[in-house]
Amino acid sequence: RTLGSLRQEKQERIARETLEIYAPLAHRLGMNTIKWELEDLAFSTLHPKVYDEIVRLVAERAPSRDEYLATVIDQVHEDLRSAKVKATVTGRPKHYYSIYQKMIVRGREFGDIYDLVGIRVLVESVRDCYAALGIMHARWNPVPGRFKDYIAMPKFNMYQSLHTTVIGPQGKPVELQIRSFAMHRRAEYGIAAHWKYKEDPSSVAPAAPTTDIGGPNDMPWVRQLVDWQRETSDPSEFLDSLRFEINNAEVYVFTPRGDVMSLPVGSSPVDFAYAVHTEVGHRCIGARVNGRLVPLESTLENGDVVEVFTSKAQGAGPSRDWLTFVKSPRARNKIKHWF
Repeated sequence: RTLGSLRQEKQERIARETLEIYAPLAHRLGMNTIKWELEDLAFSTLHPKVYDEIVRLVAERAPSRDEYLATVIDQVHEDLRSAKVKATVTGRPKHYYSIYQKMIVRGREFGDIYDLVGIRVLVESVRDCYAALGIMHARWNPVPGRFKDYIAMPKFNMYQSLHTTVIGPQGKPVELQIRSFAMHRRAEYGIAAHWKYKEDPSSVAPAAPTTDIGGPNDMPWVRQLVDWQRETSDPSEFLDSLRFEINNAEVYVFTPRGDVMSLPVGSSPVDFAYAVHTEVGHRCIGARVNGRLVPLESTLENGDVVEVFTSKAQGAGPSRDWLTFVKSPRARNKIKHWF
């Protein structure tokens, strides 16, 4: 917020650092409000002309978009009220940096991105989330392949929500996010909101029984981060691990007991073994994926059920060869630490 008072080269250095490390880190911790502000501030510093142009385009399109948004919100409110579901319905803000990213990375036109209307529906319980989803799908046809259930399968940063895209009024697509108020707090402020409500018993607790996350294992990634820092003596190696981890896409696999584990895309059964426990990783000698024996270097896919076999022999340990195919910083650091 105070970058403007610094020398130009210092402004750019801090802005680049923010986009590379601090904004992705805020995203990892579920602090989306902070992430969006950091991205927009850094973006306006690094690309002032592009930033000003996007701000101008947004201001030009706002009136017609807001009119359409108001129509959609009224219809959603009406449907939920008649079904006796208490809800708060708002438009979803579009952030300048995310518009820029979609234009650059996906090669989309500004109009295609900005005209896509986003609605957020906040309700009191998980049951109401699914009820609201049914009401929306009864009103408008859903777009196939665009439904995601992050309530049953939360993201790595504790984010929970139902996402769907429907064909709304005038045949235009409308993106919907449906979540409880407790989920919304966590989506905006992430781990900070979670700790605040944990520590302050007088705060408003989430209503009704939910599948909200809230145990001691709700943020294992933060503990992993502390582990890496302890185990990695070279600061630049730790920074590389952190950069890789916060920007990497994820694959979700299951343990034989049905627990979900998130790993970097391209991970192997060895990465999975180290994610379970360091000793399981060190003693891993084989793996079964979806009931079939597979090589330790095989790549895991979304939805795979993974089981690893461990050696009982004394002195059993990892192989140096594993460093050629493991993807997770945790596995890499544990193997290096062993040697």
